[in-house]
Amino acid sequence: MISFGRTPRTVRSFVRRTGRMTGSQQRAIRDLLSTYGVGPKEEPLDFDNIFGRQADRVLDIGFGNGEALVCAAQQHPEQDFLGVEVHEPGVGHCLLIASKAGISNLRIVIQDAVEVLRERISDESITRMNLLFPDPWPKKRHHKRRLLRTPFVDLVGEKLRPGGSLHIATDWANYAEQIDAVMSESDVFELEERTEHCGDRPIDRQTTKFESRGIAKGHQIWDWKFIRSP
Repeated sequence: MISFGRTPRTVRSFVRRTGRMTGSQQRAIRDLLSTYGVGPKEEPLDFDNIFGRQADRVLDIGFGNGEALVCAAQQHPEQDFLGVEVHEPGVGHCLLIASKAGISNLRIVIQDAVEVLRERISDESITRMNLLFPDPWPKKRHHKRRLLRTPFVDLVGEKLRPGGSLHIATDWANYAEQIDAVMSESDVFELEERTEHCGDRPIDRQTTKFESRGIAKGHQIWDWKFIRSP
């Protein structure tokens, strides 16, 4: 969702695609959400209670099939990870591999990311936020659905701790131009790194399914790391 006001018609940044779920994905959602899910959508998230400790918190918005997210949680057991996704086949796959990996520092929310940020996450409570390969909405008439717009960036700035980092990646050139323009207008974020590559540059994140697909098609990748100003 990218409309923040009370308007008659809300523009969402996603469509709930009804991709076919496998039996194992359906069972994972049925059986594993009690372990990896969090409370009702109306409840604010108490991270210390959810994870049973105090730790740096990483929020991953739109994690796709979850493989990059689970890999990050495995590699950083000292951090706590919250993944937000609305595509249930991807959620089911993520639950399966998280359970197989036996990790305890990951939780999943099946909900609109803007709702989660606005209504469930306390200000200055997140250490790192990942927004990797969000839906580019390539048709011009759909650009209004893109997540990376000023209201969303302002909201992210409220939720990140001072000194926290925002990591963005895309393989769509005109979305990269929009991201450059929107972020350059922010007085909350400072650009620390901007990289253009074809998957051959070491970066501070895992490779995602959509990234691999884009590279196979010959797409260039844009990566940004922004720091939340004090």
